[in-house]
Amino acid sequence: MNIKFTKIFVFSALLTCYQAVAQVKTDVLIIGGGASGTTAAIQSARMGVKVLVVEETEWLGGMLTSAGVSAIDGNHNMPSGLWGEFRQHLYDYYGGPKAVETGWVSNTLFEPSFGNKTLKTMAQNPNLTVWYKSNLTNIARNGKTWKAEINNKGKKQNVEAKIVIDATELGDVMGKLKVPYRVGMDSRYDTGESFAPEKANNIIQDLTYVVVLKDFGANANKTIKKPVGYDPSEFDCCCDVQDPASHDNTPKIDCSQMITYGKLPNGKYMINWPKCGNDIYMNIIEMNDTERKAALEKAKLHSLRFIYHLQTKLGFKNLGIADDEFPTADRLPMIAYHRESRRLDGKVTLTLNDVTSPYTQKTALYRTGIAVGDYTIDHHHLKNPDAPQIDFVKIKVPSYNIPLGALVPKNVEGLIVAEKSVSVTNIVAGASRLQPVVLGIGQAAGALAATAILSNTDPSNINIRAVQNALLESNAYLMPFIDVKPTDASFKVIQKIGATGILKGTGLSYKWANQTWFYPELPVSEWDLVNGLKSFYPAFAELHPSGNLVNASFLAGAIKAIGQKEVGADQVVDFLKQQNFKGLTAESQLSRRMVAHALDHFLNPFKVEIDFTGKTQSNQQPNNNN
Repeated sequence: MNIKFTKIFVFSALLTCYQAVAQVKTDVLIIGGGASGTTAAIQSARMGVKVLVVEETEWLGGMLTSAGVSAIDGNHNMPSGLWGEFRQHLYDYYGGPKAVETGWVSNTLFEPSFGNKTLKTMAQNPNLTVWYKSNLTNIARNGKTWKAEINNKGKKQNVEAKIVIDATELGDVMGKLKVPYRVGMDSRYDTGESFAPEKANNIIQDLTYVVVLKDFGANANKTIKKPVGYDPSEFDCCCDVQDPASHDNTPKIDCSQMITYGKLPNGKYMINWPKCGNDIYMNIIEMNDTERKAALEKAKLHSLRFIYHLQTKLGFKNLGIADDEFPTADRLPMIAYHRESRRLDGKVTLTLNDVTSPYTQKTALYRTGIAVGDYTIDHHHLKNPDAPQIDFVKIKVPSYNIPLGALVPKNVEGLIVAEKSVSVTNIVAGASRLQPVVLGIGQAAGALAATAILSNTDPSNINIRAVQNALLESNAYLMPFIDVKPTDASFKVIQKIGATGILKGTGLSYKWANQTWFYPELPVSEWDLVNGLKSFYPAFAELHPSGNLVNASFLAGAIKAIGQKEVGADQVVDFLKQQNFKGLTAESQLSRRMVAHALDHFLNPFKVEIDFTGKTQSNQQPNNNN
C-alpha cells in the first residue's frame, strides 16, 4: 500500500474517531427535558444564548406529557409567561377554554401527545438543540466550565458548558455532584413550621404510574389480562369522591364522578386517582438505575390492577388503554409521576411561614420572586401508614411566589436547580410541585442562566432585578396578583412596585385556588404609603402620615423626601395625565394603580439592587413589620 495513502487513511480514521467524541460547546446545558427543562430551554434560547437539552425520552414536557399528568392544577387565573403561552396553544387547538374543561379536577385538560407536540413547537429556535433518548453519564467542574459526558443514543458525546441546569425528575445532577440537598420531611425545629413533624424523616409523597384510557364505544370490551396479585379489596374505597377539604368523613360514593375526575378531550381519561386508586408508596430517589426500573415495574403493575378493577368490578370495560398516546410497547407513559424529589439546600429556603405571611418575616423573599402559585398545600400520603399524620387541609395559605435563591446552590458555582428540586421545605413542596409552578420555575431558571451568560456573571452573584426584568419582558409574574393580568397596561409597573413591598398585596386562602389581590383601583392611605416606603427605604423618616388618603400633593412630598429632588404636585399630576389618568388635580385622591406608576417613574425603586434574602444593597435590614 502506498505510504502516503496509508497516512491519509490513518489520519482520516483518527479524525472520524475524534469527531465521534468531539467536544460540543454550549452556553447552557440542561439535563432533563421535562416541564421545567423545556421552559428553561425556551426562555434561554429566546434570550439569545446557545442551549442544549439532554432528555431520556423522545418527548418534551415530563410530568405534563411523558408521565401523562395532563390535567393542570392551579394558576388558572395567573397565566404567567410560558404557562400562559402553552395554554393558549391548547385553547387554539381544542376550541377555547370550555373545550379543555373536560374533567372536574382542572380547568385545563389535554391529551399528553398534543402537549408534547405543542412544547416541541414552542421550542423551535436556532439557539436550541435537544438530544432525545440520551442521558448524562458523568459531569465535573473544570475551572469555570462544566465538562459533561453524555450517552447520546448509545454514542458517547463530550459537552462543555458554562452553566448547567438540573431539570431532572429527581434532582439526579445534584446527587451525582453531591451538592447538599434534603429528602423527606423536615423537623419543625429546623424550619420553624408548626405543622411539620418533630423529627425529620426520609418519607416522601406517594408516586403514581398514570394510565390514559380511551372510550372505544359502549359495546367494546377492552378488559386487560388479569394482572398478577390483583385483589379487589385493595380498591374498595376508590369511588369515594368526598373532598377532604369539607371535613366531612362520610364517604360520598359515585363511581361515574370518580372516572370523570381526569376526563380529557376526545373521549380519553387520565387515571391518576389517590384514594384506593393507583397511587403507590415507594422512595426510589437514592436507588441506582437498575433498582429504579425494577421498582417502577411494581408501580406499573399496581396501576394495571386498578385498571382491571375499573373494567371488571366497576363495569368500565369499554375504557381501554389508549392506543394513540404514548410511543411505548405497553402504551403506558414513559415515566412515572414523581410528586417529590431531592430538594436543594439553596441560598434561601422557602418555608411555610414565608408563604403564609410573606410581608412579616425577617427576610423579604417575596421581593425576589420569579414564579407564582395558587394551589393549596397538597400531599399524597394515603399509601404509607408510617407517614406522620399532618392535616394539610388545616394549612391555610394565600397564593405565593418562589424566590430566586431557591434555584441557586449555596456553594456551587455554575449550577441552577429547577423542577421539583428547588430549595423549599417538605411542606411547601406540596404546592410548589404543581405543573404551572414548575413551568414557571423552569422559565426563571432559563432567564437566570441567560442573564448570567450575557452579563458574564455567575448565577450566585446575579443582579436579581435583571433576571426579574427578563421575566417581565416575557409576561411572567413575579408577584401573584390575581387582579392585574399581563394584558393590563399597568402589569409590569404593578409587578415591579409589588416586588418592592412599597404597595403590598392582600392574600387569602380560597378553596383550591388561593388568592392575592392588588386592588389597583382602591385609594391608598398616607399611613400605608409611608410605612411601605419605610420598609424599602429604612432611613426614610421625614414625613408624618395621617389617616387621610394619598393625593398628588402628599405623594409629591414623599417622592421628594426619598429622591432628594424637587418634585411638585403639578409634575405628578402632569405625568399621570400622560398615562391617561384623566381629570386629576393636586388634591385628587390617587388609586393604587396611579401611585404605582408615579413611584415607578419618579423613584424607580425596582432599580435598587437586592440580595437573595430581599435585603436592599444599602446593607440595612428592611423593616417588613408594617
